[in-house]
Amino acid sequence: MIVSTREWETARQEVLVREKEVMRAHDALAAARRRMPWHAVGDYTFDGPEGRVSLADLFAGRSQLVLYRAFYEEGVFGWPERPCRGCSMIADHIGHLAHVHARDTTVVFASRAPQSDIAAMKARMGWTVPWYTITDSFDRDHGVDEWHGTNVFVRGPEGVFRSYFVQNRGDESLGTTWSILDLTPTGRREEWEDSPAGTPQGKPYEWWDWHDGYVDAAPPPEWLEKVEGGIAAFRGCSCGRPGGSGTG
Repeated sequence: MIVSTREWETARQEVLVREKEVMRAHDALAAARRRMPWHAVGDYTFDGPEGRVSLADLFAGRSQLVLYRAFYEEGVFGWPERPCRGCSMIADHIGHLAHVHARDTTVVFASRAPQSDIAAMKARMGWTVPWYTITDSFDRDHGVDEWHGTNVFVRGPEGVFRSYFVQNRGDESLGTTWSILDLTPTGRREEWEDSPAGTPQGKPYEWWDWHDGYVDAAPPPEWLEKVEGGIAAFRGCSCGRPGGSGTG
């Protein structure tokens, strides 16, 4: 159907209202994830490029861990050149990890394949995400022995805790910095988020940086000015709400 510019804009605004409804529902879901109860998990052992490591070691010094169980092992279609097709699609969509690292979050993959095969496969496929070998009952104990899935863990002085789990189509959004952080207890750490009391929060966009720029102690003033101007302009738009002021 071909329409005039005005008719097209009217239709776009109608869709935008629905899109904003979905976005806010997603925000509410992420807020519920941040309030999920935790349960303590035992210690598990993995093989890595540098040898045997524990589940706590996978955090790499950070407080949150997002662990995707990929099917790459003998018996999986594509072995040994490639992991399963679905897991490969997800691996292809993992963004630069410096951005999640800046939010105190580590992302890793784990499979049953030996490290020698994993190293060769990663080089062949062009992937750089840390990828470990499951050596014990971790997959069975966390719902990923027969199907892929993403577990989220938190590390503290009292040990390691499981905070969230998703599988099946829930894994499809995994890959962007924002979709990964939305699975974690502290989220994006931006002030607009509905988060539990005590969660560190700052202004949206302010923490964003080039992936090789996070070594700086603070964002440059020029970027902070851009952020302030952008937020002010955004808050003045309708954003799909007829007659209303938008906040996202």
